[in-house]
Parts: sequence; C-alpha cells; structure tokens
Amino acid sequence: MNAVSRHVQNALRDGTARLLLKRLGEALITLLLASALSFAIMQLAPGNYLDNLKADPQISLERLQELERQFGLDKSPVEQYVRWLWQIIRYGNFGTSFVYQRSVASLLWERLPATLLLSLSSIVLTWGVAIPLGIWAAVNQDRWSDRLLRILSYLGQGFPSFITALLLLFLAQSTPLFPVGGMTSLYYDDLPWVAKVLDIGWHLILPTLALTLTSFAGLQRLMRGNLLDVLRQNYIQTARAKGLPESRVIYVHALRNAINPLITLLGFEFASLLSGAFIAEFFFNWPGLGRLILQAVTAQDIYVVMASLMMGALMLIIGNVLADLLLRWADPRITD
Repeated sequence: MNAVSRHVQNALRDGTARLLLKRLGEALITLLLASALSFAIMQLAPGNYLDNLKADPQISLERLQELERQFGLDKSPVEQYVRWLWQIIRYGNFGTSFVYQRSVASLLWERLPATLLLSLSSIVLTWGVAIPLGIWAAVNQDRWSDRLLRILSYLGQGFPSFITALLLLFLAQSTPLFPVGGMTSLYYDDLPWVAKVLDIGWHLILPTLALTLTSFAGLQRLMRGNLLDVLRQNYIQTARAKGLPESRVIYVHALRNAINPLITLLGFEFASLLSGAFIAEFFFNWPGLGRLILQAVTAQDIYVVMASLMMGALMLIIGNVLADLLLRWADPRITD
C-alpha cells in the first residue's frame, strides 16, 4: 500500500497525473459538445432514412410507421439525441443501424481491425521512411541527394491520393504480383495460420503504399526544415566549437529539439487513423470503416454516422494526450 501511495505521489509531483486528469475532464466536455454538434448537423440534412423506403411500393404505410417508431424517428430531434445519449451512458449502446438492423457497436468492432491494420501499417512505413530521409536531406543540404529528395517530395505532394491509388490499382491489374482488391484470397480459410498472415500482408501492400506515397513527402520536408532550423542555433555552434563529434551534435543535441513539432503532428496522425484510410479502402475494396461510413452517410443511417464521428473525436483526444506525454518525455522543460 505504501508503495502504491509513493507511486501516486511521484506521479502528482511530476505533473503526469494532473495532466491526465485535466485531459480527462476536457475529453468528456469535448465528446459531449462534439456529439451535440454532429447530431445537429445530421438533422439539417433533408429527409431521413425512411424516405428511401417510401419509393418502394412493396413496403406498406403501416410498416413505415412501425419502423419510424422502432428507430425513434417519430420523436423530436432533441428527444432523439437525449435518448441516444442516455443509452450510451447507461448501457453503452450506440443504437441500431437502420440499414443492417444490427447494433452499431457490433458493426464498428467488425470493421475496426481492418482499418487499424491498414492505417497503422501506413503510419509505421511513412514515419520509418520520411524521418530518416528528412534527416539525411538536412545533413546533406544542397547536395545532389538533397535536391533529389526535394524533387520527390514535390512530386509526392502534387499527386492527389486518389490518383496514386488509381495508378497502383492499374499496376495490380497489369501484373499478377499483387492482388487487385480485398483483404484475403478466396482460399484464405483453407490456409494454415502462417499462410493466412502472409496472405493478409500480401493484400496489404498496395493499399499501404497508396496511403504512404501521399503522406511521406510532407513529413520528410517538415523533418528537413525543422532540423535545418535547429542546426543554425547558437547552442549547436557552441557544441561544435567544443569539439563534439558531428554525429552527437546532430543525433543527440539537434534532433531532440527538431523532433518536438513532429511529436505534436503524431497526435493528429493518430486521430486520422479512421478517416485517412478511406481512399485506399474504397479503391482496393478493403473491408474497413471508410466504406461503412460512406454507406451510412448516403443512407442517412444516423446512429452509425454518430458513432463514427464520436470514435474520431475520441481518437483525436487520445492522440493529443499521447503527444503531450511524449513531449514531456522528449523535452523536460515542458510542464503543461
């Protein structure tokens, strides 16, 4: 018990626990405001889900009225929102999908792993390529390698993500090296577990490249610019004058300060996990959240859209908290 209390006291002393408690309070307020705003925006759209069914002569008026009562669409917008919010607080129930006639939570959990796999693989590859290339370009400023990387970054930023996806899709159709779409092969269920992992990885290559090629260029340029700015500071010149090895000056003194803006950016990258993979999911038929959300918006499946927006807001909050903690670790001067 004494050991636990000491850990709590140490956490309070260094401000980490206070930061987490403060962020938790802000998160609850943010989620509440985000849910209210999202619901209001959804209500501004003309009509509702049942309008799509009224054109079907096989659906009777009595059935439409029954569905209206079942989904709570006969209530006022305020009543619908309060009812939905109370179900979340009391039961953890995000409502029922109009289209799939299933709980929204089960739909999201079914699609979430595929989106997270695609997004995380893209982030790892993007940062694993962009950060070293940005450092290399800064260290070799104005040399041929730096100029080549600048040209590549300009080309990468100039290409829209859907054009990159289309080119990669054309490559998949032109060569048998890569699958055209989907997450698994037709014979996936008959494979041993090792082959199943390899099969998913094989299908993951092109969607990951589609996301990486459009995002690494800006990150590489940002890393280069930050490091060049830090290398011009007086304390770096002082470290060099003291005779410190150039590798220590760059990778210990300069890089640690240049990386801070990128840590903040990482928090926003974490928040974009759910939405960033939409283009790749659409073109490569990847069974993730992006396609589900698009169908929900088109069909005005309110509760699926609401839960997706709330999940995006939650990811933004988690990303910002992680960025704050990483910044405190990377730079002890940051206290809040």
